[in-house]
Amino acid sequence: MKLFSRLKNYLTAKPEVKLATYRSYGTASHLYLLGRAIDDDNLKMHEHQSFFRTLGNTYKQFDSYEIANAEVTLSLPDGTELTTKTNGEGYFLFDKTISLNLKEFADDGGWLKLKCSFSNEVPNSIITNENNFEAELLIPPQKATFGVISDIDDTILHTGVTSFLKWRLIKNSLFKNAHNRISLEGAPKFYRDLHAGKKANEQNPIIYLSNSPWNLYEYLKLFLEINDFPKGPILLRDFRTPFDRTLKPEKPHKQKEIINILKTYPHLNFILIGDSGEHDPAIYTEIAAQYPDRILAIYLRSVKHRRQMRRVRSIVGNFETVPLLMVETSEQAREHAREHGFI
Repeated sequence: MKLFSRLKNYLTAKPEVKLATYRSYGTASHLYLLGRAIDDDNLKMHEHQSFFRTLGNTYKQFDSYEIANAEVTLSLPDGTELTTKTNGEGYFLFDKTISLNLKEFADDGGWLKLKCSFSNEVPNSIITNENNFEAELLIPPQKATFGVISDIDDTILHTGVTSFLKWRLIKNSLFKNAHNRISLEGAPKFYRDLHAGKKANEQNPIIYLSNSPWNLYEYLKLFLEINDFPKGPILLRDFRTPFDRTLKPEKPHKQKEIINILKTYPHLNFILIGDSGEHDPAIYTEIAAQYPDRILAIYLRSVKHRRQMRRVRSIVGNFETVPLLMVETSEQAREHAREHGFI
């Protein structure tokens, strides 16, 4: 009887829900903040956890319970409140121009902390953390002289995205502990140098891009922190299944995000960093051709894939719009950045 009683309590228990917020970016008068209303999976990623704990964490990240049509409130530093609603997959977005000068409330690094909350009770659920959830927004400091937009997969983190049927990508991303993932050699130091800039204190914004789904946000955030990469917004994408009937975006995720960043910061020029594994060469050169005065340089890390490298060379071989460097190591990119006065 005791076993049946416990099972009944488990089946009838109300799920704990939260607002997961993702580091984003903005300006003194415009905020762009994305998040998701989902169940609180109490995710714990430890350095010495077992393979089965890692597998369990992966399951928790993808087996999410999304809360649709929930009203979300964003509280600004002056007490102003903005509201929006989640979509069918639980995502919410605040993309709004406001009269308040947000820069006055940011710290020395340009980070602004905001508070999110559910506007109302969530039916048949318990809201965790006393309905108080922190969000972070980067407003680049005035002393920043340029920005960096960097891919993650096979650019700073080996994933095996070019492997047959992407089996290495699946194995590395889903079955390896974030504490055991090693950054590509020299990448953290190079990114810290770019963040510091020529004057060593510029605090140039570093924005991370990936085609990974938002489900892996906490995993990738932890990887960046463990390996001492500069803190920055992390922009992922919605996870689409073969059964997803919603319209596909007109432009690839990375291209859309980069263009939005360029439009958000018209006073900043950017360095684009990616790899030659998938679509970065085509996307980056197309953006550089469209914004030739805004892109300072393109660094593409070479991947060990003969056919892919032939395709990439056909794209970048005669490209002369902006400096483009194929690199084997971070040191090669660092030397180029030093010669051009970026660091």
